[in-house]
Amino acid sequence: MDRLTLMATFVKAVELGSFSAVADELNLSPQLVGKQVKMLEQHLGVSLLNRTTRKQILTDFGRSFYQRAKLILADMDAAEEMAAVTRGVPSGRLRINAPVTFGVSTLSPRLLEYMVKYPQVAVDLTLSNDIIDLVEDGYDVVFRIGELTDSGLKALPLKPYQMLLCAAPAYLARRPPLLTPSNLQEHECLAFAYSDGRSHLHFEGPGGPIDVPITSRLTINQGDPLLSAAVAGLGVVLLPLELVNDALRKGTLVNVLPEYHVPVSPMNLLYAPDRRLTPKLRSFVDFVKATFGREGR
Repeated sequence: MDRLTLMATFVKAVELGSFSAVADELNLSPQLVGKQVKMLEQHLGVSLLNRTTRKQILTDFGRSFYQRAKLILADMDAAEEMAAVTRGVPSGRLRINAPVTFGVSTLSPRLLEYMVKYPQVAVDLTLSNDIIDLVEDGYDVVFRIGELTDSGLKALPLKPYQMLLCAAPAYLARRPPLLTPSNLQEHECLAFAYSDGRSHLHFEGPGGPIDVPITSRLTINQGDPLLSAAVAGLGVVLLPLELVNDALRKGTLVNVLPEYHVPVSPMNLLYAPDRRLTPKLRSFVDFVKATFGREGR
């Protein structure tokens, strides 16, 4: 087996944290993943990972080798992209980072369209709410929700990210009337861990902007379990529109305070300004613009 394949398997094992996760992604058995990492260690004559039944830890050499291996694999991808530029055909590996809820509810279902249209492009999609460094972490593009800092990255403005305040009818039936944003202080509020909404909510209403301090007994860092908690009647929640649409149609959630609007958040697709728009990157930027752009579908 060639060394680049072994190296790629090792890098995946470090990034995904387990052989089983690599096996799922690469459609291999965990035993084969472990065998490939062992073959690389035998070739190098040095241990890369210290493995226990519960976790794996990089050795000092493994940490250094991982950084170098990432660069080598990136150089290989860049060399392949040079050939793609010559042919004018989108191909190679596209590395994407996106927020979790947007990635699960909105991006992933539409990503299939892109992959069907461009069968020579392989996609690595990482969903994370952490702020990452696009260049240093090796991504081609990053979706970001919220106001941008001056990062020097190229930004493609997308449709604003709309949020909706919801609660289960059964919850509302047993609680004080919720007529104005200030009434939220008498209610249980469910909070998203990566949002300012953990401590206060902003509204635009008939009388202008309103800022309401809230307290949250339940804070979760993922949208889906927050949705489940709200449907179960645990409280009022502010979630993305696309995540609650199905529950609204079924009636398991209702929009509360509909005459008061939560300001939408800007959303952008970021990529390095000095990076050549290879056919692969250009094809994805054009796809995102058509699908999620301000004039998209």
